[in-house]
Order: sequence, then C-alpha cells, then structure tokens
Amino acid sequence: MMSSPRTSTRQRIIHAALELFAAQGVTETTTRQIAELAQVNEVTLFRQFGNKHGLLLAVIEDSALFTYLGESLVEPLHQTSSFDQALKDYASGRLQALERVPEFVRSVVGEAGQYPLETRQALGRGLTQANCYVAQYLASVIQERRLHTPLPAEKLASLLNCLLLGYAVIEFTSEFHELWKDRADFLESLVTLFLPGSEAPLPIDPASSTSLPVMEQVADLPANLVHSILQRAKKQGLRDYAMVYILFGAGLFPEEIVALERSHFLSDVHQHLLQVTQRSGRGGSLAQGAVRQVPLNHWILGKRYGSHTRNPLSQWLKSRRDSQSALLLNDAGQPLSVAELHSRWQILMVGLLTPIGQPPVLGQARQTWCVEMLMRGISLEDLSIISGWNSAQLQPYARRAREKAAIERAVQLDQKAQ
Repeated sequence: MMSSPRTSTRQRIIHAALELFAAQGVTETTTRQIAELAQVNEVTLFRQFGNKHGLLLAVIEDSALFTYLGESLVEPLHQTSSFDQALKDYASGRLQALERVPEFVRSVVGEAGQYPLETRQALGRGLTQANCYVAQYLASVIQERRLHTPLPAEKLASLLNCLLLGYAVIEFTSEFHELWKDRADFLESLVTLFLPGSEAPLPIDPASSTSLPVMEQVADLPANLVHSILQRAKKQGLRDYAMVYILFGAGLFPEEIVALERSHFLSDVHQHLLQVTQRSGRGGSLAQGAVRQVPLNHWILGKRYGSHTRNPLSQWLKSRRDSQSALLLNDAGQPLSVAELHSRWQILMVGLLTPIGQPPVLGQARQTWCVEMLMRGISLEDLSIISGWNSAQLQPYARRAREKAAIERAVQLDQKAQ
C-alpha cells in the first residue's frame, strides 16, 4: 500500500533531523537546516511537530534508532558459542554504534534537563526497548547453556548498558583521563566484573535425582495467558499471528523460525509440517545441520486455531504478494531477523504478566509446547525426535507434565467428593 503524502513528508523530516542531530548535535541543528534537508517548508515542520523538541521526541519514538541499535548488535551474538566472548562482542559493537553519533550523544546528555517531560519519558522508553533485546538474548543463552550468572538477565543487561553509556559519555566529553588504558582494557574489566565463572554450569544436588539448576526450572505459561498472547498477535496482523502460532504450535527456537522458508512449510489435507534444520549450539539428539520435521498443532492448550486448510500461517502466506523465499518477513518486506522476532514478542507482551508477576519471555513458548505435548501423551522418545532435544534435556519437562497431571487428578477427586 502506498504511503500518504502526509506520512511521506513526516518521515522525510524525521530522517533529516536524525541525520543532522547525529552529525552536529541537537543544539547546533536548526529547524531551517532540517527543513532544507527534508525539502519541505519550515512552516510544515512547525505544523507537524511544533518545535525542535517536538521533532526530537518524534525522532526518538518514530525513527527506530533504539530498535536499530538493539537489532544490529544482538544479531551477531548468536554466532559465538562463548558467553564471555558474546558479551565482549556486544559491548564493543554498542560502543562503535555510539561512536558513530557522538554529537547526538553529547547533545542528549548535556541538554536532557531542558527537555519537556514527554521527551525525557520517550528517552527512557527507547533505552528500555533497546535493553530488552539484550535481556531476552541473555536469558535464552543462560537457560539453554545452563550458565551461572551473578544477576538475572534483565539486571545484567541494564547494568551492562549503563556502564557502556557511561564509558561513551566520558570518552566523548573528557580528555587524558586515566580510568582505563584503552577500550580493550575497559572491555576485559567489564566482562570480568559481570561474569566471573559464567561458563560453569550450576551444580546439581547429588542427594536428589530430581533437583534442577535454577535456570533449568520449567516455567510453562498457563492456557489463559497463551490465548491472550495469540489474540493480541491476531490483532497486530497476519505476520505476528503466524509467528506466535509457530512458537506455540511447533515449539521452535527463534533461530529456527527465522531460517524457515516457504518451501519448508509442508502442507496437505491431513497435516501441516515444518521442515527444520538443527541450529548450532543447541546440543540435543541431532547433530548440527540435521533436518527434522515438526508437526504444527492446530489445537493449543485446549483451543483450536484454524484447520488444515485455513490457519494463521496459511493465511499469512496467502496474503503475500512478494517473491521472498523466507517464511516470515519484517515490515520492510525483508526476511525477519532474530532480533526483530524478539522485538515483536516484546511488543506483544506489554502489560502481560506470568503467575509470578514477570513478563513472559520468548523461551517460555517452547517450554509450554514441550509440556503440552507430554500432557497429551507423547513419549519422551518421540518428543526427542521432533524437538531435537535428547531425553536428558527433556526430563525437567516430563516432571513438570507429571506435576500438572497430578494437580488435575487431585482437583477432579475433590470435585467428586462434593
């Protein structure tokens, strides 16, 4: 669909403002310069944004600056198997990104006290959004690799990003300090501070065969919350609905989902299958590069989502008019990235809480799928084949399924006694 002239003009002004703010700072940039670069009348700029602070607010909220930072810096983290190295690479990448817009950073830091409340709130939301990408990634890595970290993923990401921003501010505003030798020295100290012994898995209590490392505890989501997530995704559009449908209907990892192509969706009148390539760093029963087929469930936690002929994924594919081979696309019509998938999930989770009062994390979709499959009666051996995990990795899920079944039976007995 073509953008309206109003939308096109607005975006030109925002892009021009971001370019100038990054090159020469907010203070030194005038509305006349922005209007000239955007090829619009200065009156048009004032009509749409009010003043330069209003335009800065729009830049923060609409330009996807923080989204870009999060997406571009988290994506490379999936390419390394070392948690320490992944964090070092992330920190280095974030500092390089900040160094590309030093004047913008100086202006935002130096003038923040002069900004209206709504602009400061937008800055806070932007920083939180960028932080979510990192927290989601850290949480998934900590869980999947059974790592011991001194802080939960959210606090780890927040403190890490605060230190990185502080480093950038010091570097951009002072000279000849002796706080660290160079960037490499700073990064080494940073990783050492945050992750002492992070590569060591949490110990299992030998006195109990059922005890689990903290990060191995299964936290599947309740049915009403899952249905709320799916309903929200449906309202967001066919792409998000299909994405969440795959998460809860097939239990795939984010990296597996974004690697899917249209040809990997195997459909006939009796079944829907996804052909999945085993990703690196997953361990499990299959070697990297091995191919497995995963049924795409139409029934999810007691509710049916479509049929073999009409379901969220088939409707999404029918709606497309592009030639891209990727199964899922972003808003620009390009293959969806892992970071973008995390971002879409984060948007859908706003205001939703698990029974323990925490926002649902992406990894809980796979946990929920595993537990549901076992509750339905699938054997550990069969689940190992379609999940790519070995029996040892599935033991916590088998225990959780038995726990839920026991609770259900106890409730039924109590109801019979009434």
